[in-house]
Amino acid sequence: MRRLTVLGLIGLVLTFFNLAVSGPHKYVGSAKCKTCHMTPKSGEAYPIWQKTKHAKAYETLASDESKKIASSMGISDPQKSDKCLSCHITGHGVPDSLKEATLTNAEGVGCEACHGPGSDYKAMTVMKDRQKAIAAGLLIPNEKTCLSCHNEKSPTYKPFKYQEMLKKIAHPIPKAAAEEKKG
Repeated sequence: MRRLTVLGLIGLVLTFFNLAVSGPHKYVGSAKCKTCHMTPKSGEAYPIWQKTKHAKAYETLASDESKKIASSMGISDPQKSDKCLSCHITGHGVPDSLKEATLTNAEGVGCEACHGPGSDYKAMTVMKDRQKAIAAGLLIPNEKTCLSCHNEKSPTYKPFKYQEMLKKIAHPIPKAAAEEKKG
C-alpha cells in the first residue's frame, strides 16, 4: 500500500479543485476516442464500434422502415423526434453547454452513450489509470445501461439477451481484461 505524501495530497486537492471548477463532464464525440482505441493493444474498440448498429443508429432513423414506424406513432421525422433520438444518439437531452462541437448526431450511439461524457477522462494520462478515469467520469456499462434503451418502450423491441448482445459489442482492452481475471 502506498503512503500518501504531501505532494500526493496536494495533487489530489488540485485534481478535485480542477474538476470542481470545470463543472460537469462534457461530451466530446467518438472521434476523440478513435485516437487511442484503434489498435489490438487498446482492444480495437473504435473499429469494433464502427461495425455495430450503434454507430448507424441515427442513420437508421432516415430509413423507410423507421419513417413508417414513426408515422404510425404520429411522428413526422424520426431524426428530429425526442422519442427516437433519446436512444439513437449520444447525449440527447443534455444541454448544449455540455456538448463539444466534435459530438455529432451522425455518430449515433457512440462511445460516450455507454461510457459517459469523456472530456475529463479522455487524456492518455488519465485513461492509463482505471480508477483515475472512473473518478474523471468514465462509466463501466452494465446490463442496466443497455436496458435504458433496449426495453419494451421501443417500437421494435425484441427480448433483450444481455450476455448474447454483449458478445457482439465486446471490446475489452487485453491488458485490463487479464488483470481483472487475476484479481
